[in-house]
Amino acid sequence: MQLTDLKPAKGSSKRRKIVGRGHGSGHGHTACRGNKGQNSRSGGGVKPGFEGGQMPLTRRIPKRGFNSKFKKDYALINLDQLEKYFKASEEVTPETLLARRVIDKIADGVKVLGRGELKKSLTVKASAYSGKAKEMIEKAGGKAEVISS
Repeated sequence: MQLTDLKPAKGSSKRRKIVGRGHGSGHGHTACRGNKGQNSRSGGGVKPGFEGGQMPLTRRIPKRGFNSKFKKDYALINLDQLEKYFKASEEVTPETLLARRVIDKIADGVKVLGRGELKKSLTVKASAYSGKAKEMIEKAGGKAEVISS
């Protein structure tokens, strides 16, 4: 095998345009950049979002509210879901919730909310609880443990 025998894989993309290698290549002299102007120079071009002096879209659209960079993105679960997916005296952890596809992702942790009723005694390990949820779990004879996420 020699260098002249090498070919790109069948169905692979087209050959990259080689520019600035003399007039004979067909892409020499100005290297397909045109004659003068901002884009013909090295380092030329405009910054992303620049619209030729027109007010850029990012500055035209209204901005409202406040987005905290410290906000926790909890996976939410309700008591009726715990009742449905778990048997009495089982341990509920974020990993078991994920394994049983009760939640899609753990994110910053799991928060248990108080919708529905819980009649089973469960040991629930989650990052956060609503007041009603914690009360209902303990009322049913279970334990609500707070874990760090």
